[in-house]
Parts: sequence; structure tokens; C-alpha cells
Amino acid sequence: MLTEEQRRQTADDILRAEREGKPIVQPSRTLPAMEIEDAYGVQDLWAQARIAAGARMVGHKIGLTSRAMQMASKMTEPDYGRILDDALFNDGAQIPASRFIKPRLEVELAFIMGEDLEGPGCRIYDVMRATEYVVPALEIIDYRTEVPRAIVDTIADNAAFAAIVVGGRVIRPMDIDIRWVGATLSKNGIIEESGVSAAIMGHPAAGIAWLVNKLSAVGTGLKKGQIVLAGSFTRPVDIAAGDVITADYGPVGAISVAFT
Repeated sequence: MLTEEQRRQTADDILRAEREGKPIVQPSRTLPAMEIEDAYGVQDLWAQARIAAGARMVGHKIGLTSRAMQMASKMTEPDYGRILDDALFNDGAQIPASRFIKPRLEVELAFIMGEDLEGPGCRIYDVMRATEYVVPALEIIDYRTEVPRAIVDTIADNAAFAAIVVGGRVIRPMDIDIRWVGATLSKNGIIEESGVSAAIMGHPAAGIAWLVNKLSAVGTGLKKGQIVLAGSFTRPVDIAAGDVITADYGPVGAISVAFT
């Protein structure tokens, strides 16, 4: 375990990397005693600093929702990070690539909470009942530390979250079978990836139920109006200035965004 001062210094280092656009050495290398509890503690301090500087927390992202990614990270469960309002973009946005270090993009669904939701014991049907809307979303991930990374590095770095783009159709959670939302991801007119939402732990609400129970252990939960990114159902695609990205969700609409 780390001391509170070590946690705070690590959070400061990640904030500096974010400001300067230069990755830092992996915290797990400089602080080999770092554990997952420490990593979430660093993430808490990072979020507190960003909020104190004027950002507003608007939700959460869930990562490591596929078994393959969990095995690669030597984990048996997902991880989570925070979504802040200054990282929220709409369909059609032109996003400066310079605000990221080495960005990649994933296809997801975002759940908009219609009521507060707390654990323990939260299940998929509780999530569906508490969700007001589901919308297509893209997550931009980025690394503020060097690679390769241990899981504690990723969690401390806000679970690699960098930005979210929302668009497409706004649907109610029971309007369609959201397990079978399919999408293709194109970069500059070429399809790079495709997937189906059932790849997210068998049901895109499953990760959100996990998150609610995880947050319950630290005395909190999800709030009405918050956005929750349920997890990716495609592999990440590298992006750079000049790229135009389109995610086509078929009947659920499409999202396009350009990087300048």
C-alpha cells in the first residue's frame, strides 16, 4: 500500500502529464507497492483536483468488460473511471487531436440514468428499470503514462478515459433488445472494426450493475441524469489529426466526428 503523500504525488504527476501532453513513467514502476485500492485512491485525488479547477462530474465509464481484456490485464472484473463535462462532445464535433497524447477510439452504448441507483445487490433488471435512455457513444481513450501498463497504472489514469462523443438515436431501454445492437466503425471511409453489444459481458447493462455494486462498497452510487459508458464492443482504433470517424449503428443511427 502507498502513503497518502505517494497517492497525492502520483495524482499530481498524472495531472501534469495531461496538461503538458507528455506521458509519465508508469506509477507501478516507481511505486512497486501500489495496489488496486491505491490506484482508485489516486483516481479520486485526480478527479477532486479537476473538479476543484472547474470541471463537473457527469458520469462514469466502465472498462475491461471483455474476458480477453481482463485476462490480458490479469484481472477478474472490469474497472471504472469518471466522465467530466469538459470531455463530452456531440455528433459532428471537430475535436483537436492535440488535446490527447496517443488517442484511440472505441464503439459503445451510453446509459442515461432516470433515477438514482445504489447497491449492493444491483442486477441487470435494476439497471434497466433505472435507465431513462440509451444512446450510441464513442469513447476516446488515452494514456497519460508510458506503456506497457499494469492494471494499477490504468486505474490511476482514470481507466484511460479521455473523452466521449454521443449521437445517433435516443432510445428507451426496452424499445429494442439492446444486447443485439450492432455497429461498424469506419476511419476515413474504411471499415476498421465491427461488433455487437452482447460482447459486453453478455448484456451491456451487466457492467453497470457491477459498477453500482462496486460504488456501493465506497459509499456512493449512480445519480439521476448521469451518463454511464457501458464498455466497448470493438477493439480500439488509433486516431490522429485529419481522421474522420463514423460509427454506424444501423437502426439506432450513426455518429461522425472529425479530428483536427
